[in-house]
Order: sequence, then C-alpha cells, then structure tokens
Amino acid sequence: MAVINDTRPSAAAAQPNPRVPLHTEEEMDQVKRYVLLGVTLRILDHDIRAVAASGMKLPRLYESMLRGVQDRVLLEMAAIRRQFRRRGIKIYEERRESDGLSAQYICRGYHHRFFMLWTFVKAESERLLRSYLAH
Repeated sequence: MAVINDTRPSAAAAQPNPRVPLHTEEEMDQVKRYVLLGVTLRILDHDIRAVAASGMKLPRLYESMLRGVQDRVLLEMAAIRRQFRRRGIKIYEERRESDGLSAQYICRGYHHRFFMLWTFVKAESERLLRSYLAH
C-alpha cells in the first residue's frame, strides 16, 4: 500500500502542543478503515441489487443476509464518526483515481492525505466482508 502523509497546518490551527502528535497510528488506521467501510458499503449495495435482479432460487434470503451485513457496516461507520468528532478528525475528500483511492482529512488542525492502490482496497474490502460474515 502506498501511503502519502502530507501534513500541513490549516489556517485556523493554533500553535501545536509538542506533546500532542499530529495524529496517531490508531487515528490514521481508523480513517483508512472508515474509507474502506465506505467502499464495502458500495459493494454491498451493488450486490444487493444484483441478487434482486438475478434468477436465484432464494433471492430474499441472500438479500436479507447482505442487508444484515450492511446494517453492521453502517453501525461501525457511525461509531467511527463519533470517535472522529471527539478527536477532531474530518474526512473532507475522497477521490477515485485510475490506480487507487485517495483521501484527505484534517486531524487536530493539520491536513493529511493517504493513497491506497485498488489491489489493496479490493483485498481489504474482501477481508472486511469475510470478517462480518464470520460473526
């Protein structure tokens, strides 16, 4: 995974406290997870429509299973958003590019950016879906 960590203070940022990091590894992981959950949600939306349009024998069963996973993803995204508010994090741009997905966010007044290759996004989305289906 290619990670670009471009850190710039926002115009409204005060002098940073030297004991408080710009952002922690955990915060960066939460931002990445939130972005990946958004991708996973779009995959689930697509698959729910595909199941409904297919000639499967039990489409309602499969659709209800996918909707259950979708509900759990939405609940986790809501929990992460609450953490973002407490920590002063805001994702303000996600961009799909030909080779991957980039996101820009603010954490404690500093702008950050990261990039994930599509191969990584696909693998992590599958891993997330597998973990939801296993529980």
